[in-house]
Amino acid sequence: MLADFDLGRFGLVSGADLPSARLAYETHGRLNDDGDNCILLPSYYTGTSASYEPWIRPGRLFDPADWFIVAVNLLGNGASTSPSRAHPDIAGANFPDVDIADNVIAQHSLLMHLGVKRIRLVAGWSMGALQAYEWAVRYPGLVEAILPIAGAARCSPHNVVFLEGVKSALLADPAFRAGRYVTPPVQGLRAFGTVYAGWAYSQEFFCEGTYRELGYPSLAAVIEGWAADHEREDANDLLAMLGTWQRADVGKHHPGGFEGAMGSITARAIVMPGSTDLYFPQADSEREVELLQQGELRPLVSDLGHVAGRPGVRAAETAQIRAAVQELLGS
Repeated sequence: MLADFDLGRFGLVSGADLPSARLAYETHGRLNDDGDNCILLPSYYTGTSASYEPWIRPGRLFDPADWFIVAVNLLGNGASTSPSRAHPDIAGANFPDVDIADNVIAQHSLLMHLGVKRIRLVAGWSMGALQAYEWAVRYPGLVEAILPIAGAARCSPHNVVFLEGVKSALLADPAFRAGRYVTPPVQGLRAFGTVYAGWAYSQEFFCEGTYRELGYPSLAAVIEGWAADHEREDANDLLAMLGTWQRADVGKHHPGGFEGAMGSITARAIVMPGSTDLYFPQADSEREVELLQQGELRPLVSDLGHVAGRPGVRAAETAQIRAAVQELLGS
């Protein structure tokens, strides 16, 4: 069941703050007496805490009978404090810039409130991976292992440009009105989703007709599906999360910069880039793993592009992730 954790007036690393901030989350299972059986699942772009449910149940990746599983919602995703769900002073276009670090600091407050003493694993797909790295840098004594899937420790310049492309498609809709829209900017939202569809999957996915395995009968159905999905999103929420993504960099607030931050990670890490990901490419992960104390590169072999590893998509990718989870949890 979705719950809200009251953060009060929450100060951001930028110096701004979120009045009456709330962090939405779900828990599964029970925290043990030692407080050390916690698994944290940070949400991803356009996802929510519920998006991880395909991984949570007996026989799946995380059994609530064994683990205390906390799935948290990004600030800006519409469930936690967001442009669409905020104090009037910061609602809509007035929402301040939120960093990955802000999300992790808020999540830390939540876990301390819940009584967590040790996190056995922080696992996350896409923007969830960005948060997993930030957790390992910011709270090294608390995190035992991380599993970043189809993500990175910082947003690369190429990734920034990709995101500017989808953002521009939304901003071009006159109905957007600089974020002060009266009715949803439907054409801009659909354009955002249409452009995104070409980046989400690999070239092989389209050339080989793999989209049929995911229930799309045609290329036109893929495009329409992504356009329709994003039409349902709040435009300012999309942009708030997009900015959080673009600003991601574990070295931004670390005295040693990016290399120092990565080298400070004591958690064991299995890093799983998608082998055909177009905007979190495997080469970035290879460079990052070289900086880790206990890092292993284990590419997620798939023709699904970035979507490889998203919870509940396809069994072949889930099986690869399951093997990594079992190693990191020692079972």
